[in-house]
Amino acid sequence: MRVLYLLNISNPDRLSADSGWIFADLLAPALVDAGAEVTVAAPAPAGDERCGFHCTKVPGTKYRARFSPDIDELVALIRSEKPDVVVANQVEEAPAIRTALLEAGSDALLAGYCHYLPFSFNGGGQLLLDPSLDDSGLGRPVLLAFAAGLAACDRVLVHSSTAASWASAAAARMTVDLGDKLRVVPAPRDERLVRDPATARPDSDAGAVGIYNHRLYAHYGTEQFVDLARQLSATGTVRLRVMNLFGQRRAERKGLDDSPERMREKLASLPHVQVVSDRGDRIRYKKLLAGARFGIAPFRAGCPWSMSVIDCQGMGLPVIAPRLGWLAEHIDPELCFSTPAEAVALAERLVTDDEFHTLHAKRAYASTADFAPSLIAARYLESLS
Repeated sequence: MRVLYLLNISNPDRLSADSGWIFADLLAPALVDAGAEVTVAAPAPAGDERCGFHCTKVPGTKYRARFSPDIDELVALIRSEKPDVVVANQVEEAPAIRTALLEAGSDALLAGYCHYLPFSFNGGGQLLLDPSLDDSGLGRPVLLAFAAGLAACDRVLVHSSTAASWASAAAARMTVDLGDKLRVVPAPRDERLVRDPATARPDSDAGAVGIYNHRLYAHYGTEQFVDLARQLSATGTVRLRVMNLFGQRRAERKGLDDSPERMREKLASLPHVQVVSDRGDRIRYKKLLAGARFGIAPFRAGCPWSMSVIDCQGMGLPVIAPRLGWLAEHIDPELCFSTPAEAVALAERLVTDDEFHTLHAKRAYASTADFAPSLIAARYLESLS
């Protein structure tokens, strides 16, 4: 099977902070191991030397990534690569890709990978636009473009049951029939970030440290995390390590949303809170995770999946989480909370109760076993067959 993987990269200056790129970088070699031929078309190469690479432009903004595909480039790429399958990392581009397939005379299967859902649903079933994609009222056009993308695809790949439920509900509301297109294929874990807690040597500095390794965008619910951090720091029992994943962002990205910089300043001002950077180094990132006792999930309402949560769990770190979206589906119910007081109590118990921590460290580690790249690659290829 010849796979052409079309990948938009939103963080070319810090690839380690771009989960779409990490997904492709982990998946592409596993697909090759499983017998596929893979070419990645992206602003930066992903995979290993066995994977082909076609360099594409970095879109100036997240909206250009959705609304300005180069059909001439797509036609030329399809004609040169002659793929059996084209994977659209940006679902909104699927109609343009379908047009390019038509012009190129290709009968390749078109799979849309729903790396990001531009909507979510509240407890009452109301569809909510993603605030990060609603600048100048663009949220509804993005939603409609996403629906058009779903309609143009032969396969629709999502990470989780929660994402499948949301995608199906949104498609139905916009009269898009997904039929049997939908497939649940989780993201692979990073095998470099796997540590069995049963055999790991405890880090002497990890005793009271909770780590927050998520993007600091406001739409990730970071303001709620800031409030929780303030309460935790007041107890003096728990110290927090907050990841500054982005480093220095491009002016174009800060111009659309400067919340990561604002949230970082708020967190850095709190006692017992340390803001740290992995500097884009995966080894340093692993050491920072290893030096923590537990992880904290984001407060993101529209969370269909989180690679950062899987990173913590693969390292044997229990993760506490609000009862939201995929988090409530995946995280052990004993570690889910509904109020800040419950979150503080869980954090303190993970720090002080060794038996409770050991139990949940084992459960966290075990919860990632099915996400090994070889297993995910097999599921991915099966979904494309």
